[in-house]
Amino acid sequence: MKKVVFASVLAIATGTLCAVPAAFSQAATGSTPSGSSDQITIKDPAEFNAYQNAIGTSAPAAKAAALEDFLTKYPNTVVKNQVLTTLLLTYQQANDTANLLKTAKRVLDADPNNLRAALVYVYLTKQQATAKAATDPAGAQSMLDDAAKVAQTALAVTAPTPNSGISAEDFAKLKAATTPIFQSAIATDDVGKKDYQGAIQNYQEELKSYPDLTSPANAPGINETYLLGQAYIQDKDPKDLPNGIFYLERAAQYAPPAAKDSVEKAAEYWYQKYHGGMDGFDPIKQLAHDNATPPASYAPTPAPPPPAPDKLAHDAVAAASTPEALKNMALSDKEFVLANGNQEDADKVWAVMKGVRTQVPGIVIQATPDSVQLAVSPDAQQSKTADFTVNFTKPLTTVPAIGDSVKYDATFDSYTKTPPMIILNEGSLPEATKAPVRRKPAAHQ
Repeated sequence: MKKVVFASVLAIATGTLCAVPAAFSQAATGSTPSGSSDQITIKDPAEFNAYQNAIGTSAPAAKAAALEDFLTKYPNTVVKNQVLTTLLLTYQQANDTANLLKTAKRVLDADPNNLRAALVYVYLTKQQATAKAATDPAGAQSMLDDAAKVAQTALAVTAPTPNSGISAEDFAKLKAATTPIFQSAIATDDVGKKDYQGAIQNYQEELKSYPDLTSPANAPGINETYLLGQAYIQDKDPKDLPNGIFYLERAAQYAPPAAKDSVEKAAEYWYQKYHGGMDGFDPIKQLAHDNATPPASYAPTPAPPPPAPDKLAHDAVAAASTPEALKNMALSDKEFVLANGNQEDADKVWAVMKGVRTQVPGIVIQATPDSVQLAVSPDAQQSKTADFTVNFTKPLTTVPAIGDSVKYDATFDSYTKTPPMIILNEGSLPEATKAPVRRKPAAHQ
C-alpha cells in the first residue's frame, strides 16, 4: 500500500496570468498540511507507477501530456481531483491558455468549490469576453454571465475542499487574494446588463476587500474605482453625480500618466454639470487623494435647478426662427429637442433632419458589421451610452472596437424619445478627401 500526498497551489502570479493583480502572489505558494485527511492511497501498483511517472516529468508540455494520458487510462482514479489540479498548474507553466481554461472547467465540474480553478476560469473567461464584446456582444454577455455565476459560487466558499492539498492558512490567503477578482467579474456582468445598481454594490464590495484600500501610498483597485464612478454616472436618472464625481477624481489622482488626463476631464465635466462652475473643485481633488471613500466633509453643492427640459427645448426652437436656422443648429441641440421637446417643437426639428445625409462623429458603444451604436453628444460620451445608431448599406469589412472614435456618412431615418436614439440608414465610411490636382505651368512661347 503506497500513500501519495499532494501539494498543488496554483502559481497564478506568472505566465499566462501575469496581468492578474500582484496581490495574487500571496497565494502563489503553499504547503500541504500533515494529517490523514490529505493523504490518499493508490492501491493498484500499476496505477501508482503511472502516476509517479506522470508527476515526475519535468518539462511542462511533456508533463501535461503524461497527466492527460494517466487520466485517460484511469478515469476513475481516487486522485482525479488532485491530478486535475496539478494539470491546471502544469498548463499554466506551459503558457497554454486554451488548455488552462478547459482544465479549469474540468476541475470545477469535479469540485465546484475549488478557488484556484475558479480564479483561472473567471479571469480568463472575463478576459475573452472583453475581447469578444465588439464583434459579438450577445456572446460576450453570455460569457460574462457564466463567469459571474462561477464567481458567486467561489465567494460563498468558506473552507478548502477535503483532500485539496491546501492548508487552512494558504486557503485564507487565496480567499483574500481572489475575492476582488470575483467581485469585479460580477460587477462587470452587471454593467453589461445595464444593472448599474448591482454594479455599484459589487464594485463597492470589491474595494472593501482590499486590506490597504485607505492607504494613499498603495491606492489599490484604481481601475475599479474608475468603473465605480462610471457606474454612478451611467445609472438611470436621477444620477448620483456627487458619488460619481468623487470616485472619478479618486481614480484620476492615482491613474497612470496615459489615462490621467482623460479621467480628470471626466470628473471635471460632471462637476461642472452638477455644480454649475469649477469653483470649489481643488479641495475635492485633495479629498479624493487622501480618502478612498467620500468623507463627511465632501459635500459639493448643486447648481440652482435649470428650467425644465421641455422649456429649454422650446426656447431653442423659438430662437431659431427659420427652417434654415433650425437646420444650422448643433447636432447635440437637435438631439436635445427631439428627446425633450413637445411634439410640435420636435416635429419642426425633425422636418429639417429626416432624409438628410450627414457625417456623424462619435465613440463606439456597440458594433457589428451591419450596425454601429455611437455616443455622439457630450453627455452620452461621458456616460458611455449610445444615442445614435448607424445602419450600413454594405457590411463593414473592419468592425470598430468599443471605445474607438469614428465618423460615418449616413442619412437620418427615424428617432425615439425614450430611450433617446437617432437612427440613420445608408451608412458608409466617409470618402477620403482627394488631393488637389496639380497642373503643370504653361510653357512660355
